[in-house]
Amino acid sequence: MKHDAAPPPPAHAVDLVGEERLPLAERYAALLATDGVVRGLIGPRETPRLWDRHLINCALLARAIPTDASVADIGSGAGLPGIVLAIVRPDLRITLIEPLLRRTTFLEEVVDELGLDHVQVHRGRAESLAGDRRFDVVTSRAVAPLGRLLTWSMPLVAPTGHMVAMKGSSVADEIADAADVVAQLRLSRPEVEFVPVHAGGTPGPVEAADGDLDGAVPSPDGIHVVRVGWADPGNVSLPRSSGTGRASAGGRRSAGSSGRRHSSGGGRRGGGGTGSGRRRGPRTD
Repeated sequence: MKHDAAPPPPAHAVDLVGEERLPLAERYAALLATDGVVRGLIGPRETPRLWDRHLINCALLARAIPTDASVADIGSGAGLPGIVLAIVRPDLRITLIEPLLRRTTFLEEVVDELGLDHVQVHRGRAESLAGDRRFDVVTSRAVAPLGRLLTWSMPLVAPTGHMVAMKGSSVADEIADAADVVAQLRLSRPEVEFVPVHAGGTPGPVEAADGDLDGAVPSPDGIHVVRVGWADPGNVSLPRSSGTGRASAGGRRSAGSSGRRHSSGGGRRGGGGTGSGRRRGPRTD
């Protein structure tokens, strides 16, 4: 089967990625368009729009993350957004969390080929790190509705950290549906921020009335992200009913993430394709 080559980056990609880092982004795009398609991590129809639909949007997310932060990308799949964040922001310390062996194998190979020494790959579910690791930012893209995403993400969020997730047109409904989870976990009110494409733009809150978030649909002008933190950073704990296991403000490092860049917990060679790089929930097959 013939697979299309990755398209060239758009003109504004250099403003988002940086001139020195752009070759890394182009190499990653090429890996997605070839190995990523062959292994079923990304659909072949996505190849022509790798930049506009995927890489540019993930690069924009970097503007919503503070300097020198530790970042977890849960359900990383083919590395969106985690690999893109690592390319754009070498100051970040990034852990890619993914349960499927075939995907962690691809992620490890990408990390090695691009020389991303500030990236770890952890094979497992987000819950496997709850109580052992805490991050300044926990992020994700197209993993689950907000309520479920919070139950997976917040056990990994440091007391002063945030979950910062990319969301689309259903964000208002998702926030409303997640109200009980926000209350149960004692979280801050979810905030929606717009991150613009144009150079010099900074993230800002979306004006909303009565929960109506018109314009939350991703557009060529930028993306929307949801930011959620702890309501009381000085008193962080999780109720047992959250199903996340241990969770305290501190916590020890997991044995699988003890400083090695790769902590896959399995062999390095995976199976065939999965049909899509994203999923509705963690799987370990």
